[in-house]
Amino acid sequence: MKCPSCNFAETKVIDSRLSGDGSSIRRRRECLKCERRFTTYEYVEHVPLMVVKRDGRRQPFDRKKIISGLVKACEKRPVSIDTMEELTLDIERSIQKKYEREVDSKVVGELIMEKLAALDEVAYVRFASVYRQFRDVNQFMSELKGMLEKEKNS
Repeated sequence: MKCPSCNFAETKVIDSRLSGDGSSIRRRRECLKCERRFTTYEYVEHVPLMVVKRDGRRQPFDRKKIISGLVKACEKRPVSIDTMEELTLDIERSIQKKYEREVDSKVVGELIMEKLAALDEVAYVRFASVYRQFRDVNQFMSELKGMLEKEKNS
């Protein structure tokens, strides 16, 4: 760390403390040449997670989009907004653990469907019909048959 007074490159840390909200570290330093003291702050660098869309475009990850999709899928279903928030938080954590900079939108959609299938089957089918872009009743029925088979094998 360079001294702001004399630009000497070597300093020593005299004191380190967490900031009031715990989001940074405040350090008191002393220059080894001119002996002037100064304060520095250390922060965690947040790199935004980008979602790669089907057409190749990239957008910042937005948890509001997940909540919005869940609200639509769970409309008139016995699923509380708190449960949807927990589900969103769980999905967000899973993605952040596994992906650092970019995640494919398909991964996000599949994770949402996996969580919804365990939560509410009707909400799952609603979400899947939009996410998988069902074009006719046959595709819809195929998805329902798949669900019934899984249920039967469980």
